[in-house]
Amino acid sequence: MKKSILSDLKIIKRGSHELLVETELESKLISGNPLRVKAGFDPTAPDLHLGHTVLLNKLRQLQDMGHHILFLIGDFTGMIGDPSGKNSTRPPLTQEQVAENAQSYTTQVFKILKQEQTEVVFNSTWMDKLNAADLIKLAATHTVARMLERDDFDKRYRNNQPIAIHEFLYPLIQGYDSVALKADLELGGTDQKFNLLMGRELQRHFGQPQQCILMMPLLEGLDGVNKMSKSLNNYVGITESPKEIFGKLMSVSDQLMWRYLELLSFESLQTIRTWHEEVENGRNPRDIKVKLAQEIVARFHSQQAAEEALADFEARFRHGALPDEIPEKIIPTTDGEIPLVQLLKQAGLTASTSEALRMIEQGAVKLDGEKVEDKSTKIKRGESVVIQVGKRKFAKAIIQ
Repeated sequence: MKKSILSDLKIIKRGSHELLVETELESKLISGNPLRVKAGFDPTAPDLHLGHTVLLNKLRQLQDMGHHILFLIGDFTGMIGDPSGKNSTRPPLTQEQVAENAQSYTTQVFKILKQEQTEVVFNSTWMDKLNAADLIKLAATHTVARMLERDDFDKRYRNNQPIAIHEFLYPLIQGYDSVALKADLELGGTDQKFNLLMGRELQRHFGQPQQCILMMPLLEGLDGVNKMSKSLNNYVGITESPKEIFGKLMSVSDQLMWRYLELLSFESLQTIRTWHEEVENGRNPRDIKVKLAQEIVARFHSQQAAEEALADFEARFRHGALPDEIPEKIIPTTDGEIPLVQLLKQAGLTASTSEALRMIEQGAVKLDGEKVEDKSTKIKRGESVVIQVGKRKFAKAIIQ
């Protein structure tokens, strides 16, 4: 095999969870023809975060190798809702919601992908042309028993939870998308394995060469435990401000930093290995975290923004300076004063008074730059105080 093919395979497999089937992909690469690389997105959440970019980064790497990206907006399947990992039927989106979210996706993805090498396609283009008889023929290619092999369907069936008939159509339609697009390679998360394999099976059924499958891992959020998710508030949005992105990435644990470098950084694996050795030999891991944070900020904003974010971060957290802009919160009180724990909750700096107590006990709360030691601290009506919780949460509270 040519050295260039081996090099490309190494890049393709970097950070991936599983590649099916590697020998088939080798043959496709050896042919020298640009691959038709498919990745599907249901437009259910228009705000992209770094978890989404694990897959998008891989698409960009494939573009850099000269391959053609088919960025599939599942506007038809979005009307069904993929229940992957869910224990209930997802509510379908309206056409208006699908259109709005699809527009947001196409705006954001070109922060990563090359527009000239990306073909944005909508599966309604071919699905709207299928009539009822066509859908029945498609459904006839698989049995109910085969569908129940999918983990989330199996769990719901065993737990006597309802499964709507239309949900069985989702993996079939996703698989048929591969037929319609004549995909050579499809990318997806590890939770999509059943659907991705369906594409291979349907291509074989329709007499097409079977696509290869590259599954990417689901990125952990800032908490290092759960999958990155906006609903869990453990995410880094790609449209967030440079300072916010930088600060969030600097907050990850030293252990999680290496995971982020592998899946999010464009630095070579050799460079990352060198950094790892340097940290083992005494280098401060904070230095590596800064490099990661600057790289990500520069990617979605600019190099200048990355430099300014670093300067702001160091001014705030190394030298104790306050951020340039602190949101003002007017906090009403019916008494002449308000307990600090209630103030922290009402100002949106903690989710609850119990969390406020915990943060005070940990020494993570400051009033006008002074660490709070007394959990029973109260602020009088008419006072204005600057509150800091942790490293990145600030508010100027005006008690009325």
